[in-house]
Amino acid sequence: MAKQIDDLKVRTDDELTTQLGDLKREAFNLRFQAATNQLEKPSRVRVVRRTIARIKTLQTGRAAAATKGQ
Repeated sequence: MAKQIDDLKVRTDDELTTQLGDLKREAFNLRFQAATNQLEKPSRVRVVRRTIARIKTLQTGRAAAATKGQ
């Protein structure tokens, strides 16, 4: 898990935004699969949700640091 967090920290804001969009799309698709009982890996839902939360946390922290520095 620490490796994943470190990987996210070195990404640029644009890369994080792109990855966030992809993960939100994947979460949407996983919700549909779960609703129709076609979900193959239920654990993937948790991983995607937590990764989305990590990205949002990083973005919020970067935004706060940027406004604090001004």
